[in-house]
Amino acid sequence: MQRLALVTALALLGGAAHAADNGIYLGAGVSQAKIDGVGEDFGVDDLNDFELDDTAWKLIAGIRPLDFIAVEVNYMDLGSERAALSAAGNVDVEAKALAGYVVGFLPLPLPLLDVYAKAGLAYWETEGSFSGPLSLNFDDDGTEFAYGFGAQLRFGSLAARLEYEKFDIDNTDGLELLTLGVTWTFL
Repeated sequence: MQRLALVTALALLGGAAHAADNGIYLGAGVSQAKIDGVGEDFGVDDLNDFELDDTAWKLIAGIRPLDFIAVEVNYMDLGSERAALSAAGNVDVEAKALAGYVVGFLPLPLPLLDVYAKAGLAYWETEGSFSGPLSLNFDDDGTEFAYGFGAQLRFGSLAARLEYEKFDIDNTDGLELLTLGVTWTFL
């Protein structure tokens, strides 16, 4: 009798997880953002090795109309960094981005797991200042191709995600973002 109850519960959980595949979803995540070479194109030697490496956050909104595809928008706070450079002064930098993706899901025989890749465009903004013998402020923005991949475990309408994203940012070596997040699908 206990085995029958366990098998029934697992079947219902698997069915509920599969039923939550499609629909509108919202979510949030904690990210580790890394932007190397911030300001390297400004000709200040001390800036060549400066990086923004910060714990940040993101918001997620999307719609998954079919099992294999979704459209998603992410707002990313990429963090901020302040550093004293060797006798040259101080640098302060902060960055954020808004990205739109098409997300393709790989069909797997596992009902609770999704593996996906995403590609789209990211609009990014960086702001910063360098103070010392040479003082300058910079405020830059642009739109770049963005891509990523990830996996998520679904528990009914709730999904836990781990994903990696990358795109270029002018005057840097680009952004790498690793996010642990959750989404909730509204049927």
